[in-house]
Amino acid sequence: MMFFVSTTAQASCVKLSKIAGIPKTKLEKIVEKLVKIETTTGKYDAKNHRSGAYGRYQILPSTAAYYAKKLKIPKDKWKLPYNQDKIFRAIMRDNIQSLKRHGHEISAFTLYASHQQGANGFNAIIKGKPLTKRLEKSLRQNLPSHLKNVKRSQLRSTWINYWKRKFT
Repeated sequence: MMFFVSTTAQASCVKLSKIAGIPKTKLEKIVEKLVKIETTTGKYDAKNHRSGAYGRYQILPSTAAYYAKKLKIPKDKWKLPYNQDKIFRAIMRDNIQSLKRHGHEISAFTLYASHQQGANGFNAIIKGKPLTKRLEKSLRQNLPSHLKNVKRSQLRSTWINYWKRKFT
């Protein structure tokens, strides 16, 4: 898998799995599934024209800009495969730390959901905090068409159940 090809990436994977408290092989399988859901092909040039997300991990440009600056990657170079991998590992590290800080289990579902909704969005969903208009829109956009129009009162549980089933 491209995510863990280099020695540096292998070491990063080991570190991430230790931080997460899960075996490296399990983390690799989670990442493989995440990539299949995000891009189906795993290509580094995949683009979501609706959201603007780009690349193998479907990273939003605003998220890429934040992490490129944090990792000292020139902002015009973030789309290079090596840099996408580097940014994704940093996102995963931050998401794992957030999940642990908020007392959430580290699982395929929680890692994917925090990637999809952002760590704070995921925490708000799980903790039952009021849904902002933005979060409601994001939840609906990330459901199949036959579930998008559920009542607002059922949206949170519908989204959780749908994505938990995808990751079991």
